[in-house]
Amino acid sequence: MATYIKPLLFAVGGAHLDRRGQSTVPFVPGASNPGIMREEAGGGVFNALRLAVQRGISANILSVRGADPAGDAVALAMELAGIKDSSVVFMDRPTPSYTAILDENGDVVAAIADMALYELALPKQLRRRKVRDAISSANAIFCDANLPPEGLKRLAELSGSLPIFALAISPAKSIRLRPVFPELACLFMNRREALALSDLEQDASLTQIHAALRDQGLRSAIITNGGNAALAFNSDDVFTIQPPEVPGIADVTGAGDAVAGGTIAALMRGEPFEQACREGMAASLLTLQVHSASPKFSQHEFDQALACIPAANPLA
Repeated sequence: MATYIKPLLFAVGGAHLDRRGQSTVPFVPGASNPGIMREEAGGGVFNALRLAVQRGISANILSVRGADPAGDAVALAMELAGIKDSSVVFMDRPTPSYTAILDENGDVVAAIADMALYELALPKQLRRRKVRDAISSANAIFCDANLPPEGLKRLAELSGSLPIFALAISPAKSIRLRPVFPELACLFMNRREALALSDLEQDASLTQIHAALRDQGLRSAIITNGGNAALAFNSDDVFTIQPPEVPGIADVTGAGDAVAGGTIAALMRGEPFEQACREGMAASLLTLQVHSASPKFSQHEFDQALACIPAANPLA
């Protein structure tokens, strides 16, 4: 009987410390709000990778961090997740961090991303022989827009014929991905990031967003929009999926990363695009219900969540 070998995803991008303060009362801007502080290892690529590993994919990550307690926490989280750690540690730099303030409903009202080390060091790491060797043994590549433009270009050049998946991260950083649109197998983003990339107004329709992104050379994407319908397209296949209502959202952090991780894992296992999108949304549904950007779940729990995700509808 043949032994199943898990597909390998090589990732480059964010793996840092996430700090989240959530108000326990209706949030009042400019005032002191009673609440709870939480801290865990996070980062767009890292959150998605941990989800993908749970869904049957093996993973290797290249990131950068400092030789500090935050960096130690990130390293331990990688080890516990079963992800190969190819990251570089800098003795004289702090580990990047993301600090968010959430309202009583778990929605972000303000956030600060302290990630200068990614800008400084990530592109240089892509010149290492070790990176070329890692790419040669991978089945796909995953990156996020924490990587500066020159790094994204270099990664695209190194990828050869491998599919490249990407995470937009934020409206400000998402525009870095435009030059590599033609090389992307799928881009994961929310509506705010899609509008930044398409240069459209806030009231733009899904049809307009799709047309604008396709005109720029983007072949495939999933665009989430909170509780509203998500837009997905892949070549000529264009559809929407309405996420189910989530009773008692705990925390929105990591929900978009989960869509990426679940979808990529399904695609690498050979699932059709529509089914892969549904699996990504099931992973997001599970993430929204816990105070962690990377929840652990059983196969039964995932199957229950997947059963809640409706079939796709063609974009009207």
